[in-house]
Amino acid sequence: MELINTLLYYLNFSFVRYAIIVGVLIALCSSLLGVTLVLKRYSFIGDGLSHVAFGAMAVASVMKLSNNNILILPVTIIAAILLLRTGQNAKIKGDAAIAMLSVSSLAIGYLLMNVFSTSANISGDVCTTLFGSTSILTLKQSEVIMCIVLSIVVILTFVIFYNKIFAVTFDENFAKATGTKTDLYNLLIAVLIAVVIVIGMNLVGSLLISALIIFPALSAMRVINQFKGVVIASAIISVICALVGIFASILLSTPVGATIVAADLVVYLFAILVGRIK
Repeated sequence: MELINTLLYYLNFSFVRYAIIVGVLIALCSSLLGVTLVLKRYSFIGDGLSHVAFGAMAVASVMKLSNNNILILPVTIIAAILLLRTGQNAKIKGDAAIAMLSVSSLAIGYLLMNVFSTSANISGDVCTTLFGSTSILTLKQSEVIMCIVLSIVVILTFVIFYNKIFAVTFDENFAKATGTKTDLYNLLIAVLIAVVIVIGMNLVGSLLISALIIFPALSAMRVINQFKGVVIASAIISVICALVGIFASILLSTPVGATIVAADLVVYLFAILVGRIK
């Protein structure tokens, strides 16, 4: 009872309500796309794009932009398109392209934050950006509105093009043979994941966002065999873990992003156990 009263007390604060709204939306969006990325073996693209977003954030900080997303969002989307195109190049395989781009972006971002730092606490700034330690609890109303708008766009796009995404995910060659523009829908998936990466950085940071995308999908796949069932279960798991992680971090004073990922990990281990019993 005391725990519930404590949570109700914290819900009186607007920054907690903002964190919950943004957390649920990001978890929902990332889980929808996570299933597609896992099945298409694009899991590492989330990791690569998150590092690109970190590099873009460092550049935006150096330029002292009033809204960092003005630069971060287009740069991450362009990187997603380049990764998709480069991954189809025989000279540079997809995994090598992702590794090359992610490491370069991470190094350049960290270098810029050190050389052109406007803060005395470099390690703190980098830690917050990489792991999302406190940024989710310091969101402004404008940032929450932007997150809501982008999340709605991602969800509606996924729902509208669900059948095409399903076809491209399971059998791209067959989909292409039936006249589906597979390159266009692969591009659409890449752009959507780039948007999710950018809005998800506030929740779990650039290093942990890929876990938020992959873990719920893997957990759902352990116990369900149908694509639609996996998508729905992944969304439910992701939202519940996000809520548990946010509430636990508030009550226990732990980093929000790491706590959410830990909750996802626990659910994944439980799903493995249930899958083996089945």
